[in-house]
Amino acid sequence: MSVVVNEVRRGVYLDSVALMRIARTLEGLDGVESAGLMIATPANRQILAEAGLLVGEGRQAGSGDLVIAIKAVGNTAAEAARTEAERLLQNPMGRASLAPSGAVAPRTLRMAVAAAGDANLALISVPGDFAAAEARKALRRGLNVMIFSDNVSVAEEAQLKREAASRGLLVMGPDCGTAIIAGVPLAFANRVPRGDIGLIGASGTGLQEVSCLIARLGQGVSHAIGVGGRDLKDEIGGTSTLMALELLAADPATRHIVLISKPPAAAVMERVLARAEAIGKPVTVCFLGAPQLTLPAGVGQSATLKAAAEAACGGTLMIAALPPGFVIPSGRGKLVRGLFAGGSLCAEAQVVLLRAGLAVASNVPVPGADAFGPSTQGHVMIDLGDDVYTRGRPHPMIDPAVAEASLTEALADARIGVVLLDVVLGTGGHHDPAGYLAGVLRHRAAGGPVIIASVTGTDADPQVRSRQVAKLEAVGIWVASCNADAAEQAARLATR
Repeated sequence: MSVVVNEVRRGVYLDSVALMRIARTLEGLDGVESAGLMIATPANRQILAEAGLLVGEGRQAGSGDLVIAIKAVGNTAAEAARTEAERLLQNPMGRASLAPSGAVAPRTLRMAVAAAGDANLALISVPGDFAAAEARKALRRGLNVMIFSDNVSVAEEAQLKREAASRGLLVMGPDCGTAIIAGVPLAFANRVPRGDIGLIGASGTGLQEVSCLIARLGQGVSHAIGVGGRDLKDEIGGTSTLMALELLAADPATRHIVLISKPPAAAVMERVLARAEAIGKPVTVCFLGAPQLTLPAGVGQSATLKAAAEAACGGTLMIAALPPGFVIPSGRGKLVRGLFAGGSLCAEAQVVLLRAGLAVASNVPVPGADAFGPSTQGHVMIDLGDDVYTRGRPHPMIDPAVAEASLTEALADARIGVVLLDVVLGTGGHHDPAGYLAGVLRHRAAGGPVIIASVTGTDADPQVRSRQVAKLEAVGIWVASCNADAAEQAARLATR
């Protein structure tokens, strides 16, 4: 008989990524049916309740408490899991402490500033209920801010960014998952060479893909500045994007600037393009899904992330053709199903398929694509990082198991002839995403769909791109040179 146990740690905060990793480890233990470790904000308590994991003491936990929730087959398995959780919480990130021996880790922003007096950037990763307050403290200490946290209201974001601009400071985020500052990758980012191309992105995986393609073209990145997915909406007005343009314009190490986003609000786009024209450096905009724009002097437009990297580098990434053996088996349909960890990579694939004349539906559609639902019959691109798939679970870049159910479904659907996958490497991501996918696909039945993948990353990343590519190829997956080329080949198969 299943039992559910809760334990509450009062006044304990740990990063959600670390807690999700611990929960996944517990779920791999014998007798454990499910587990959740969450800071007890109202939203997280609701997630635990809906999963049937919130009982007794956990219902009384406050927003500053940590809830350990375990569902197991019997008390013995539950207690073993609770004991393992205790052990894992001693080292939640699974690595040695970065603090010098005997040093006390800072517990407040004030202590951290005192310990690192020359710091000029604070990275905020606390529950969204508290993120704005911590960011405001950092701004008032003269620090630029990267807000990794989500669930910050639009009103709070707008207020923070106005205050930052008045102080000549930058706010990256909220929900900013990627940045590279002076060669240092922050959150989900890749290890790429230093160079003279500056990136600004309202999308994390868009920044990752372009920075990695720039590296493959033999060039490098000065800075990659994330601004958060809402910055170019009317409510925010592009405040951080405009500040980032000014910072890169003043940076002598930056020669060319690339701006990556879904299409901005019309009034915001006008302001951004006017500022881009005035800074005196070439700027390439990649507004995924936007029509061809009338642009001011010195500003160019690219339809895809690949094209943006090529424009900045003045080079070309050659597209490789599918080998002759990669054909849709007889008896299968020609629909394309895309399963993406990266929202911008999902958007780019839609752009490529729409340009090929294919009708596309998606849970994050670009202009011209349709929203999909239970009745969708055609080509479908799914962002598995969307909240509906990650509610209470790690992002697929952290845990590729999020994709397994959707992948299994696509393999079994005889209407689907091509499956598109992305594998995103870098700091913060899963240690071996290709290895996990290869394990899922190694014993798939004959006569299934063609599987085409792209791998965003470099050989300097912890996962080593070339090794990840080899693992996919070993189980019969064709790996394209980049995400846009993967979508291009999928479209060709679908239209033969």
